Amino acid sequence: MKNIDWNMVWRDSQRQRKGKRSDNACWNRRAPEFADHAKKTGYASRFIQLMNPQPDWSILDVGCGAGTLAVPLNHLVRRITAIDFSEVMIDLLNQKCWEEGITNIDTRIVSWEDNWDAAGIIEHDLVIASRSLVVEDLQAAIIKLAGKARQRVIISAPVGDGPFDRQIYEAIERDFHRGPDYICVYNLLNQMGIFADITFITNETVKKIYMNIDEAVQKISWMIEDLTAEEKARLRTYYECHLIKQPEGWVLDYQHPVRWAYISWSKS
Repeated sequence: MKNIDWNMVWRDSQRQRKGKRSDNACWNRRAPEFADHAKKTGYASRFIQLMNPQPDWSILDVGCGAGTLAVPLNHLVRRITAIDFSEVMIDLLNQKCWEEGITNIDTRIVSWEDNWDAAGIIEHDLVIASRSLVVEDLQAAIIKLAGKARQRVIISAPVGDGPFDRQIYEAIERDFHRGPDYICVYNLLNQMGIFADITFITNETVKKIYMNIDEAVQKISWMIEDLTAEEKARLRTYYECHLIKQPEGWVLDYQHPVRWAYISWSKS
C-alpha cells in the first residue's frame, strides 16, 4: 500500500471514464436539472448537520453548483464565498439569492484550474468541496483547498458507483467506468500526512417521476452523454420493462441508494 501512488490511481481512473464532467459547456446544459434534483434529497441537510456550522464562520464553497449548500447555510454562518466554473450554476444561485433576499453569499465564476489568488479568493475559516472533485490532479486540489482554510477542510466523494445507475449502462450495452471513489481520496490524504475523519451520507432514495417514457429517455442524458439512436432504443425497451405507473406519474420499479463519504480534517 505504501508504494501505491494514490494520486496517479485517481488520475488514471478519471481518464478511464472518457466523459465530459469537467467540461464547462456540459455542466451549463445540466445545471437546471441538476439543481432541481439536488433539492429533493436529504444530502444537504445531513452535510450541514455534520458540519455543525457556527455563526461567526466564513466559508469557501468550491464547486457550489446552484447553491445546494450555500443557500441553506447562509443564515447559519457569517458569510460564504461560492465559486463554480459553470456560469449557469452561478446564475441560478444569484437568482435564488435575489428571490430570497440573501446578501451574505458572494458568487464568483472560478474553476479549479484558475489562479485563486488572482481571482481574489482569500482565506476562510472553512473550505468545503462537496461532490465537486472533478479534477485530474487530486493532490494539487487538496493543497489548493487547504491553502485557503484557516480551521478546517471538508470534502465529499462518491462511494462505489455514486449517483450512476449501473443497470442502465448495462441495459444500453455501454461500458461503465464509474471513476475513482472515496478510497482514493482517503488513502491519498493519509499518504500526504493528513489524518482525516470520515463518515458516510446515504441519500434518501428519491423517486424520479416521469410523465412518459420519452421524458425518461430525455432526462437520462444527465447521467449518460451522447446517447446514440441504438442506445436510445435499448433504453426505451429497458424503461418499458422497469417503469411502473403511479398516481403522480411513471417511476422505476427498483431503488438506487446513493452514498457519499464525508471527509474532513483540521488545519491544526
